[in-house]
Amino acid sequence: MISKSQTKYIQSLHHKKFRDEEQAFIAEGEKVVAELLQADVFVCKQLTALPEWLLANEKLIKKYAPAEVLEVKEYELEKISALTTPNKVLAVFSKAKEPSVAVAGKITLVLDEIKDPGNLGTIIRIADWFGISSVVCSRNSADVYNPKVVQSTMGSLARVNVLYVDLHEWLNQHKKVKTYAATLNGTSIKNLKNIKEAIVIIGNESKGISDEVMQFVNEKITIPAVGHAESLNAAVATGIILSHIV
Repeated sequence: MISKSQTKYIQSLHHKKFRDEEQAFIAEGEKVVAELLQADVFVCKQLTALPEWLLANEKLIKKYAPAEVLEVKEYELEKISALTTPNKVLAVFSKAKEPSVAVAGKITLVLDEIKDPGNLGTIIRIADWFGISSVVCSRNSADVYNPKVVQSTMGSLARVNVLYVDLHEWLNQHKKVKTYAATLNGTSIKNLKNIKEAIVIIGNESKGISDEVMQFVNEKITIPAVGHAESLNAAVATGIILSHIV
């Protein structure tokens, strides 16, 4: 069984304030937890799971030796889960140290005020798909350790560096790298091929890229529209752009 104090602790990690204080976060679901354990990037502090999951994953548990393993019933898992429908296992991991991001010879994604956790998680997953090793976020973007972000990455969180910075200061330090901005009016992405080094900026879901950030942009790029939709979802746009650039 899981104690009241353990339940309260895990529930507190649904909130950024406590994740920051504890330097910890939760991950849920068979695939996400297994991938984060096997990646060995984050230290697993506690594993809470249904008996059938624990039985089926004895070797995984033994190899990565979480500090604490708790067997729970479905109703107990529901109490601590951040998901609408809990999925057999929930793990508490320690946050990783803040990564250093090198931009030379690489394509780096920059996110200006991406607020939606689902979008951020999906963008990280897309970055992983296209071999993008680093995503740089403005400080007012969604928290990468938000349970919805972690879930949306489907394990890619362990393979992509995510850094939070003052974008004005960071972009000023990397002026030598050509910077592209995803906008509604610019060069068609169809004209961009095999770019080896670049910074690609994706803007806020509704407001786009801020004027402060736009001053560092060398070239505006756009996804040509055929229909009449006003705009594209930020994550969808990221995937389309990277499919042409990489």
